[in-house]
Amino acid sequence: MKILLLLLTFAMLLQPVVADENDSGSNAEEVIKPDVYRRDVVVPKIDTEDFEVTAFYGVLDIEDFGSEPVYGIRAAYHITEDFFLEGTYAESEVSDSSFRDLGLPLFPNSTEDVEYYAVSVGYNILPGEVFFGRNVAMSSAFYIVGGAGKFEFIDEDEFAYHFGAGLKVLPTDWMSMRIDFRDYIYESDFLGDNEFKHNLEATFNIGIFF
Repeated sequence: MKILLLLLTFAMLLQPVVADENDSGSNAEEVIKPDVYRRDVVVPKIDTEDFEVTAFYGVLDIEDFGSEPVYGIRAAYHITEDFFLEGTYAESEVSDSSFRDLGLPLFPNSTEDVEYYAVSVGYNILPGEVFFGRNVAMSSAFYIVGGAGKFEFIDEDEFAYHFGAGLKVLPTDWMSMRIDFRDYIYESDFLGDNEFKHNLEATFNIGIFF
C-alpha cells in the first residue's frame, strides 16, 4: 500500500514538468517558422546581338592647326563580352588661318577638308553600372582602344596609329551612349621638321545593336 502511494505522488510531481516541455516545444516551433515576405525576382532579358553601329560628333584638335568639329560613324563587332573590333570613318576640317594672319598661307584655301579612317581593337576593363538617382541604374563599361589607320588632307596621306579610352552606358538592351577620347599620331614634315603629330579627338557617340 505504501509503495502504491509513493508511485501516485511521484506521478503527480512529474505532470507539470511534462506540460512545460510540451509548451516549450510549441513555442520553439513558432520561432522556427517566421512569417517572411518574399519578393518576386524578375530576370532582365538582355539581347545577344554582336554588331553595333555608332554615329558620333565632337571636336578634333589637329596639332599646329587648332580645333574643328568632327563627325563620323563607327561599326563594331563584339567578339566576347570583353573584346571588340571597330572600324571608324570621320570627316573634319583643317585651317591655316593663324599662318595666313602672318602672311604665310600653307593651304590652297584657308580651310581644307580632312578625312580619316581607322581599325581598332577594344577591351572593356571595368564593366559595371551607372546610377542616376536612387531608382535608375544602367549597365556601363570603361574601355580602352588602340589601332591604326590613315589621315588624309590636301597632299598629306599619313599612316596614323591611335590609342584612347571611353565610358559606355546602355540605357536599353539595344542602345548605347558613350564619351570617347582618342589620340591619333602620325609622322609629318609638313612644316619642315619631320616629327610626330598628336591629334586629339573627343566625341559623344550614340549606337544601336543588331
